[in-house]
Amino acid sequence: MSRVPDLAPSEMTPEQKRIHDEIASKRRGNVRGPFAIWLRTPAIAERANQFGNAIRVAGKLDKRLFELMVLIVARHWSAPYEWFAHEDQALKEGVSPVVVEALRHGRRPEFSHADEQLVYDVVSELNTRRILGQATYDRGVAHFGLDLFIELVTAIGFYTMVAMMLNAFDAPVPGNARPLP
Repeated sequence: MSRVPDLAPSEMTPEQKRIHDEIASKRRGNVRGPFAIWLRTPAIAERANQFGNAIRVAGKLDKRLFELMVLIVARHWSAPYEWFAHEDQALKEGVSPVVVEALRHGRRPEFSHADEQLVYDVVSELNTRRILGQATYDRGVAHFGLDLFIELVTAIGFYTMVAMMLNAFDAPVPGNARPLP
């Protein structure tokens, strides 16, 4: 059960309603997860939505790699809602079911794509060491180019923030699903 109850439309201020509708327009009509929590602070909700859309919607990172990155972050933080919200999309974008299952169970996947291995290495190194070593940095810039690598690291940071929000406020997974062991 969430620590923060969802706002009913009748409880929303006009600003919250406007932001709710804006968020819902890019998220399949729903305002759930961290956005339902942030909505209580409209300025944060609005900017988080804009920032998230700049990364998720307008970003140039290959969607397969983007969704893989989110799953790696979600697993690191044991964030069930984040996993739930991105697992199907990762599979749809071409992340192997074998990779998804290995991540779900906290195992290092066997990657058949070098770019996926690189994303895993970058996310994992930042999560465990809290710094990116020169060798991994150089591999990332060589593969992605500086601008796209900046986008990747920014997305890792954004989804880390999302995971922290979800976990701190115990955001519920629809249907009380338990997507992570």
